[in-house]
Amino acid sequence: MTSRPYILAETTWREVSDTDYSVAVLPWGATEAHNYHLPYNTDVVQCDHIAAESARLAWARGARVIVLPTVPFGVNTGQIDIKLDINMNPSTQLAVLEDVVDGLQHHGIEKLVILNGHGANDFRQMVRELWTRTEVFLCTLDWYKWIDDSIFEAAGDHAGEMETSLMQYLAPDLVKPLDEAGDGAEKKFRIAALAEGRAWTQRDWTQATADTGVGDPAPSTKEKGKLCFDHVSAEIADFFVELAAADVDDLYE
Repeated sequence: MTSRPYILAETTWREVSDTDYSVAVLPWGATEAHNYHLPYNTDVVQCDHIAAESARLAWARGARVIVLPTVPFGVNTGQIDIKLDINMNPSTQLAVLEDVVDGLQHHGIEKLVILNGHGANDFRQMVRELWTRTEVFLCTLDWYKWIDDSIFEAAGDHAGEMETSLMQYLAPDLVKPLDEAGDGAEKKFRIAALAEGRAWTQRDWTQATADTGVGDPAPSTKEKGKLCFDHVSAEIADFFVELAAADVDDLYE
């Protein structure tokens, strides 16, 4: 196996002790149903690969980035009735994050990026809460907000064209034939403000979708998945390089 010194899970104590890391990356996914054709670990697979490739590209440019193991559980309160969708409450996420940050601070890691791969996770308020309690610079990004929409007919919200294409490229052995997939049709809220996004509530997944998907996977292809993966990873790598070199006490101009 090719050495990947930017992946903590694959790195030895000797290598870690000899390296001065600039940025730690904490990928955070979820364990949940993804229509009938994608596996429950879809968000974890995507986080694993995007974090690793972004770190590889950044490492090649001199940025000492270290990717921590992906957290496999996310906020799934809206899917609590979907069998074996595992929910981790935001308060639990905050406790986990605080412990990780404490460890990083103790070992002199000055910057942490939370690389989020699950729509119901929202780490912004947690960053705000920890801001005055740690010396570690904290930031968060949702990798799916970095995609190039022009690659897809309609990317979809959950197990649609974008996620299916990515999984066809990253983990084809885990993807069922598309003729086994549901159409990913979503029922909209009857209340206009909720449907338009001017007001918000948690979606009840069993009412909103019949197959747990939101977005049609039919146009998905492995080629689209590769284009998406390469684009997102390169963009995030640029951010890692810039952050690694940045003085966090002088971020404004």
